[in-house]
Amino acid sequence: MTTRHLVDPALESFLEAPSLDITPESLPAVREGIKMLYAATLCEADPEVTIAEHRIPGPPGAPEVTVFVYTPRGPARVRPALFHIHGGGFILGDVAMMTPLSQARARTLDCVVVSVDYRLAPETPYPGPVEDCYAGLKWLADNAAALGVDPARIVVGGESAGGGLAAALCLLARERGGPKVALQFLVYPMLDHRTATPADIYANRHSGEFAWTHGANRFGWSAMLGDIDPAGDVPATCSPARAASLAGLPPAFIAVGALDLFVDEDIDYAARLGRDGVPVELHVYPGAFHAFDLVAGAPVAVQFQEDCARALRKAFGG
Repeated sequence: MTTRHLVDPALESFLEAPSLDITPESLPAVREGIKMLYAATLCEADPEVTIAEHRIPGPPGAPEVTVFVYTPRGPARVRPALFHIHGGGFILGDVAMMTPLSQARARTLDCVVVSVDYRLAPETPYPGPVEDCYAGLKWLADNAAALGVDPARIVVGGESAGGGLAAALCLLARERGGPKVALQFLVYPMLDHRTATPADIYANRHSGEFAWTHGANRFGWSAMLGDIDPAGDVPATCSPARAASLAGLPPAFIAVGALDLFVDEDIDYAARLGRDGVPVELHVYPGAFHAFDLVAGAPVAVQFQEDCARALRKAFGG
C-alpha cells in the first residue's frame, strides 16, 4: 500500500529524492553523501552572528565535546539560549549541517544558540550521545554569564534523533537535579525504540513510507542500543517513551507530520506529558512526512516554521 495520495501536493518534489539505504557497509558513504549535500547548500557566514567553537570537558572518561556558539552581534546583553541537538537517526549528521538554521535563529530570535557535536552510533552507542549532550548543557548553564545567557531561559531542542536526545536529556536533567530547562522543543522527535519492529505498539500503516523509513529506523535504533537488549529494560534516557513517569519535566512543544513514522509515538508522548501535569503544545501537520520542512516554500512548512518561532519566542519571554 502506498500513502502518496495522502501527501500534501506542495511537498511532492521531495519524494523524487532517493531513499536512504543504510547498512553497516553503506553507512560511511551515506554519511559522506549527506555531508556533501549540506555543504552545497551552506550559505556564507551571517555578518550579524558570530560563531565560536569550544572544546569542553566530556563525560567522565570520555573525549572532549565540541560545541558551537552562535551569538547575535551588537551590544553585549543577557539573552535567552537554545541548546540545539542535530538530527540524523543517531548515526548521521553534525553541527555544521545545521549552521544556516542556527545562524538564522540567533539573528531572528535574538538568542544565543549552542549546538553540540555529540558522538554518533554505532561507534558510540548509548549512553555516549546523551552524556555528550548533558556535558554540553551543563557547560552552557555553568558558563551562562560569560556567554551572555540567562540561565532561567535555556531551551533544549532538536529534530528527529536530536529531538529524541533532547527529550532524553530533559529526563537526565530531572534525574540529576539540573540544569534547569525552560522548554523542551521537540521537532518530530525519535522517542521509542520499538517503532517499526515486531514490538511496535502503534503499527500505523499510513506512516513511515517516505524520508525516514521503517528499515532506517530499525538500523538507527540498533546502532544506538548497542549491546542493550531491545526486549529488556531499555533506559528512558535512551528511549524516552519507556519513562515510567513524565511528571516534573519542562513544558514541551512537539511538532510532527501526520505521515511521519514518529507521529504515533509523538502524539502518545504529548498525551502522557499532559496526563502527568506537564504543559504541552502539540502540532500534527496533515500531508507531511519526516523532514517535510526541507521543502521550505511549501505552505505547510511555512506554517511549521511560524509555529516553531512563536513557541521559542514565548519560552524566551518575548
